[in-house]
Amino acid sequence: MNLEEYFARTGYKGSLEKQDLETLTDIFQHHIRAVPFENLSIHCGEKITLDLEHVYNKIVRRKRGGWCMENNQLLGWVLKHLGYDTSFLGAYVFNPHQNAYASIMTHLVVKVVIDGKAYIVDGGFGVSYQMWQPMELVSGKDQPQAPGVFRFMEKNAIWYLEKMRRKQYIPNQNFSNSDLLEKKECRKVYMFSLEPRTVEDFSFQCTYLQTSPDSLFTKKSICTLQTTDGFRALIGWTLTETTYNYKENMDLVEFVTVQDEEVEKTLKEKFDITLDRKLVPINIKGFYTI
Repeated sequence: MNLEEYFARTGYKGSLEKQDLETLTDIFQHHIRAVPFENLSIHCGEKITLDLEHVYNKIVRRKRGGWCMENNQLLGWVLKHLGYDTSFLGAYVFNPHQNAYASIMTHLVVKVVIDGKAYIVDGGFGVSYQMWQPMELVSGKDQPQAPGVFRFMEKNAIWYLEKMRRKQYIPNQNFSNSDLLEKKECRKVYMFSLEPRTVEDFSFQCTYLQTSPDSLFTKKSICTLQTTDGFRALIGWTLTETTYNYKENMDLVEFVTVQDEEVEKTLKEKFDITLDRKLVPINIKGFYTI
């Protein structure tokens, strides 16, 4: 495991000397545009493990992606080795279909402190809720980014992340009522406390999320990747390509249905992913929004 190999994977060629916000942002953006957020291992007979060396080999050497516990663990390791003041936090993801936050802490994020200011760095959420820049940990402040306006709200030492999106233009009207589309313009994303966590705190959740019939990740095969102007996602057989702000206050959302025989080619061409085992796509309706 070495930093040079990681940066070759993400394509980052900038400075490694400064531990400032500009460098952090650049490293972070190269990560989210090179490393997909994906759970494909679950649907091709592989086990997801939190062992850092395994995560490193999967993402860096096998050029795969991962979910939050993999992406953010690797990102945290990189930043710590560069000299950043980092720690892990645990979040409870909002479920829009139940209109409630999860009862299990399933989301791992990275907190980075620079010159006394705390930032949240999250490279493991995917789709339109993937932040593109580290977010300053302040309550009530709108933080506009390319994907939309993010904001933290704090109440009784609990922090809440929410996001306001733009209007959406969907050329293929067959998908205008798709359950993959976010209907609300302001969406709760997750909540968390500032209690430091370890990767071991997520061992139960890692097993639960890839085995429970109640888990979103067993109900859908997901692969998403941020681009320079939006993101793309393959959820089941539905390929979505979103362009942010293609017109004033309007995002372009394009949908295509991929046939079984096209899935492997789509993963390679759109996400640069080649799987060792055959993927069995799945998309049980009503559980995911972009």
